[in-house]
Amino acid sequence: MKSSFLTMMFAILFATSGCAQTQTNQEPSLPEIPPTEENLPKVYFYKEISSENLVKIYEALGREAKGRVAVKLSTGEPGGHNFLQPALIKELVQIVNGTIVECNTAYGGGRANTESHLKAAADHGFTAIATVDIMDAEGETELPVTGGKHLTRDIVGKNYLNYDFTIILSHFKGHAMGGFGGAIKNMSIGIASSNGKRLIHSAGTSTTSWGNPAQDDFLESMAEAAKAVADHCGGNILYISVANNLSVDCDCDSSPADPEMGDIGILASLDPVALDRACTDLVRSSEDHGKIHLIERIDSRHGMHTLDHAESLGMGSQKYELVELD
Repeated sequence: MKSSFLTMMFAILFATSGCAQTQTNQEPSLPEIPPTEENLPKVYFYKEISSENLVKIYEALGREAKGRVAVKLSTGEPGGHNFLQPALIKELVQIVNGTIVECNTAYGGGRANTESHLKAAADHGFTAIATVDIMDAEGETELPVTGGKHLTRDIVGKNYLNYDFTIILSHFKGHAMGGFGGAIKNMSIGIASSNGKRLIHSAGTSTTSWGNPAQDDFLESMAEAAKAVADHCGGNILYISVANNLSVDCDCDSSPADPEMGDIGILASLDPVALDRACTDLVRSSEDHGKIHLIERIDSRHGMHTLDHAESLGMGSQKYELVELD
């Protein structure tokens, strides 16, 4: 009887949920079946970090980036040096004919306006490998947040609507406020306009001030903004993270601490929650004693709560299958 009831419930869920949503502002469809041991999201992993393996791990995902492709990465704050190097990402970006996309910062510094941001991107070598689009240069637009506790909207760069497919290409590392920066941070704060960044940091209370929200409220808001992007994209998005130069500080820091542990590798998934969890798991399971500094940064900021909230929103699963590639 119990088996028949479960079968009926899954049938109802299947019948009422739509196919993966494309990049529109329609309501997102519900997941058909929650992850089980048989259908856990896959996270692919290369230990060797190289341009060739970056392309191979993209291909392993089996989802082709088509149309006008946005490659979201951090071009790095002037003075910093840990950001993903253009020489590493060039082949992947050019294979998909991608445009590197960013939005201006909300904290001042060397990327707070479009002119200085483009100069930083040029100085760091990104404009030499691809077109760089500062997406809020000419304004912003809103994406709806469904099911959020703090946000009802995500404010993103206006030009983001010009793209058909998004590659979230993240440098996994620590972060002064979030504990760590990975796929969810990159797609939430990174795609948000300056006003959108303030909205996230203030947990939905302001577009003019960062405010002073409870830490968990900020982390939850970051997950909610990421969900807005994921819902907008539907099946037209994928996630790749490079875990190298593992500083406790973000690439938004102009004077980041030097890494105190060795590189881990390249990871990729169609599930951003699984990807971020796999990156943190590999840090924790590393035999490198230097990991203690990054773990302290993650845990002191309650960073894993971001994934708890993202999972509760239906963005993905913290259970996954790690597939190591040769």
